[in-house]
Amino acid sequence: MVAKARGMYDRIKGFRDFYPPEMAARREAIDAVEATARSYGFREIGTPALESAAMYADKSGEEILEELYSFEDRGGREVALAPELTPTAARMVAARQQALSKPIKWLSTRPFWRYEEPQQGRFREFYQTNVDIFGTDDPAADAEVLAVAAEALTGLGLAPEDFTFRVSHRDILGGLLESLDTDVDTRAAIRSVDKRAKVDEAEYADLLTDAGLTREQVERFDALLATAEEDLDDLVAFAGTDRVESAVDNLRAVLAAAADLGVREYCTLSLTTARGLDYYTGVVFECFDATGEVSRSVFGGGRYDDLIEGFGGQPTPAVGFGAGYATLSLLCQRAGVWPEEAIRTDYYVLQVGDTRETVAEIAGQLRERGHVVETDVAGRSFGAQLDYADSIGTETVVIVGERDLAEDRVTLKDMDSGDQTQAPVDAFPGEADRPTFEDFA
Repeated sequence: MVAKARGMYDRIKGFRDFYPPEMAARREAIDAVEATARSYGFREIGTPALESAAMYADKSGEEILEELYSFEDRGGREVALAPELTPTAARMVAARQQALSKPIKWLSTRPFWRYEEPQQGRFREFYQTNVDIFGTDDPAADAEVLAVAAEALTGLGLAPEDFTFRVSHRDILGGLLESLDTDVDTRAAIRSVDKRAKVDEAEYADLLTDAGLTREQVERFDALLATAEEDLDDLVAFAGTDRVESAVDNLRAVLAAAADLGVREYCTLSLTTARGLDYYTGVVFECFDATGEVSRSVFGGGRYDDLIEGFGGQPTPAVGFGAGYATLSLLCQRAGVWPEEAIRTDYYVLQVGDTRETVAEIAGQLRERGHVVETDVAGRSFGAQLDYADSIGTETVVIVGERDLAEDRVTLKDMDSGDQTQAPVDAFPGEADRPTFEDFA
């Protein structure tokens, strides 16, 4: 019966548990990314898990609901677990647009949900940090988003040779498709471009022909997308439209601003980078493992200037990115910089006999200094307490025993070396910020 009960409550497919050592590493990574964003003035927001399902269907089509956890709640409302942050943030901006100081710079870390087949780096529940700027179309805003992303990655220990940002512009893609003078479904064609690296050439060609291109146009279009940065003027000449010329100028301005911020070296022109979501309007980018060992996009973002207006707000340009920790951990692990999956404790104050009052006083003083401190809460023996202290990665054990206290002393044990010494009770922790064995040996 017990075994059956356990099997009944197995973890749901596509969802994960994080035990303390794993969560410690994730927390360190999240803190590093958020700290970078905060240093640029991004402010944290909180958002709901549930939204109206219509919010996603209206923006991406009814078919998107097949990819979501959507259902009718007890009030008869069609709702969905949020699959991304951007529509929610757009809704929030539209709701208080006049009261918010511009530019609006928001930061959020939270889980999202998509009902899709789990694979490497992709789960049905996933965590992202989103960084967004609303209220400016200046290329400097796009560049700042790229800078936050780059500095967050280098803050985790990644080097320039570890990752690259593949940068493109949606209006270059849309303008080139229009210039082919064919009855093409631009939306479907751009979605096809987004799948360029995920399917073989035959399937890619079929997707574009399904979108309205002829086979000859598929070959021509694919050749145009291979244009190098120094040859962007050739695209302008080929298209002969203001749309492509303006997009090329904007892309160059963003890259120039990225150079001013010191992150141009991370950016590579990649016109086959399209981002599949329809609300993107300008510069888009995706982060990839530069070695190719992590084959899928680590994260991405771009400009979405029309989304706020679609939520009933005033026209408001916007740009941002979302960094997912499933793929980010793969990149950091490949590069050997993922934080150690281990828990650490600064001090364990070990009680021997009737010394709880002194134990509590010492532990409290150490906690006031910002340290992680544990004490016995299970009435265990000396040996059991010491074993526990070792299991939680304790640096220093402070042994408070009745005999030592009778002589106004405590014993300090360095858990790495096993060495121990004694210290006067009134000198520990004393005035030191982080007193250890070495201070009294």
